[in-house]
Amino acid sequence: MTDHVRWGILGAANFAREHMGPAIHLAKRGRLAGLATSSAEKAAPFAALAPGLQVFDSYEALLADPEIDAVYIPLPNHLHVEWALKALDAGKHVLVEKPLAMKADEFDAVIEARNRTGLLAAEAYMIVHHPQWQKAKALFEDGVIGRLIRVSGAFSYDNRADVGNIRNKPDTGGGAIPDIGVYIYGAARFVTGEEPERILSARINRENGVDVWSHITADFPSFHYTGVVSMRMAQWQDMTFHGKDGVMRLTAPFNPQVYGQAEIELHRKTASGEPEVSTIRFPAVNHYVEQVSAFNRSVLMGSDYPCPLEFSRGTQAMIDMVWAAERAG
Repeated sequence: MTDHVRWGILGAANFAREHMGPAIHLAKRGRLAGLATSSAEKAAPFAALAPGLQVFDSYEALLADPEIDAVYIPLPNHLHVEWALKALDAGKHVLVEKPLAMKADEFDAVIEARNRTGLLAAEAYMIVHHPQWQKAKALFEDGVIGRLIRVSGAFSYDNRADVGNIRNKPDTGGGAIPDIGVYIYGAARFVTGEEPERILSARINRENGVDVWSHITADFPSFHYTGVVSMRMAQWQDMTFHGKDGVMRLTAPFNPQVYGQAEIELHRKTASGEPEVSTIRFPAVNHYVEQVSAFNRSVLMGSDYPCPLEFSRGTQAMIDMVWAAERAG
């Protein structure tokens, strides 16, 4: 390996073209070196972004190339585990789009392969790399809102018109919870360091076999949780941590710059008892770039990766609990 990580992408997905391809190109100590696609038309935007890009006509050909150090996998959800394992067995570090797996125990094979090969494997849970979330965790741990009582999360958009979208198809692992539930569930776990004890309620609406709207409530060891995700509602993002002494609210917590500016609002009282709102702003950070830069550091320098597979497995375990609560009625 050189002094930078040479990246390949399996498939010319729209998300890879719009977000992760540019992020790999911009990240410190990384280079977009390869793309696996049989479509010259789909390869063109990537080649324009990264001159000298090598285009492979199959995933297997990219994985066999010794000039590729790491691969990003943005394939449909149901293919993530299969190709993560193939990439690790081919000697490549792996960053897999979320959700890495459809059930928590499916993570175990990838964790075993990571441990066996000594390579880095991670789910692309980009928000934990953003300073908005790192600051929120630090503020919570410093006790600025006092004893935590309630956490609520909401993430919604409307893609009902896009009937061909893989998120609207059950055979590709579609659904709102696999797509965006990972954010509102994992964010609560990341900030608090706690795991859900039980799902109190799970109301889920489905269309064509996929969940399109859900409202869940859960008990964590020290707080009550409420979460809503939907692919059939007006666009909205919000995470709120409500404590005895204050409220911490994160705006644009999942798609900063695209949805809005990332901010942390702190609602507390002054020493004289007057209400006070202070705002911390993060106007220019790209969390996809930060994610790839962190991955490169871990590969090249051996530093701890901020979002290990064990954390991502825990979020999927919470999703599994939601599915079980739905089945139980």
